[in-house]
Formats: sequence, C-alpha cells, structure tokens
Amino acid sequence: MVSLFGDLDWGIVAEITLRSLKVSGLAAILASTIGIPVGVLLSLYNFTGREFLKSIFNTLLGIPTVVMGLFLYLLLAPKGPFGFLGLLYTEMGISLGQMFLVLPIVVSITATSIEQVSEEIYELALTLGASRAQAVVKVLSEALPGIVLSSIAAFNRAVAELGIALMIGGNVFVYGGLANTRVLTTAIQMHVARGEIDVAIVLGLILLSVVFAISWIMNLVKKWL
Repeated sequence: MVSLFGDLDWGIVAEITLRSLKVSGLAAILASTIGIPVGVLLSLYNFTGREFLKSIFNTLLGIPTVVMGLFLYLLLAPKGPFGFLGLLYTEMGISLGQMFLVLPIVVSITATSIEQVSEEIYELALTLGASRAQAVVKVLSEALPGIVLSSIAAFNRAVAELGIALMIGGNVFVYGGLANTRVLTTAIQMHVARGEIDVAIVLGLILLSVVFAISWIMNLVKKWL
C-alpha cells in the first residue's frame, strides 16, 4: 500500500474528488431547493392528489440508478427531446441527473419530519394565538433538523451513485482538459475493470472519507439549529 500511494497522481485524485463534491453538491442543492417546498406542501396542506403524489415520491426512493441513467440518457442524447441542450457528457448533466435521483429523498424525509411535529405544534401555536402563517413557521423550525437531514442524505446518495455519473457523464478524462467528467465512483469502476484493485481501494477509501466528513459536519450543524 505504501508503494501504491507513491504511484498515484495525487493531483488527478484531488481533481476527481473536487469534481465529485461539486457535481453532487450542486445536485443536493437543486434537489433541496425544489424538494423542501414540495415536502412542506405535501405535509401541511390537503389537496386533491396529495396522497397520490406522496406515493409516487415514496416509490421513486428505490429506483435503480442505472434505470434513471438510461431514462435521462434517452432524453439528453443528441436525437433525444432535450439533446439540443448539450448536457450529455457534462458536469451539469451529471448534476441534473443526480438531482432527479435524490429529489424523492428530500421530499419524503422533509414531509415525514414535518408530519412528526406538525399536528401537535401547529394546533398548540394556533391555541396560543398565532396566525396560520406563524404556526407553519413554528412547525418548520421544529422540523428543521429533519429537513437538514434530508439534504445530507441527498448528497450522500448523489456522491456515491454510479449509474447516472457513468451513463450521463461518460467518465471522460483528458489530462489538463476542461470538459472532464470523471468522478470518484466512475474512476473506481474503471480501475476495477482494469484489474487495478489497489487503486480502486484507495479511491474507495477517499469516497468513504468524503461521505463521513460531510455527514459529520452537517450533523454538527444540525445540533446547533
């Protein structure tokens, strides 16, 4: 293992790691921006089709990444309906694909977190004279740790997935290139396919370290809320 560390190009490893953080971080931010309001809507307001929408998001929690990757590839391919956007084999394409993958996680965890506190807190706030808007704000403040958890879970799911990163990103890497799309998961898959298990193990350890570090930092933030 000592010789392995010496053989690695740590500049390339750092570039791949930073790219993984960037594309998956953007995916988690986009998913949170869309998913948290949707989760609030599904948990606090009654409307026609509410239970149907909740069931759809809950079902999508377990969608295989390769299936999502295939679906998105067909949409983004040059002859696909959104091929004109030029997102295939780009970092933004990976981020958008991962965003669709983790969106159900954000919606479901947000809705569940709010529902666990909404009935008691909401009614208590109204009883104490708060307006409906103030009661909603109080519920959201009580559910904030769970909402933060939804973003953590979204990032961890995004940074660790392979199907979308490989099918939409293509694992493109040219030394010094500006349009590279190789991330940690696709690099690990490539080295395993080449039989370079030692390199794959090192990259896997880096990926695990990233996931644990982000989770630890966000859990600290959640405790401060």
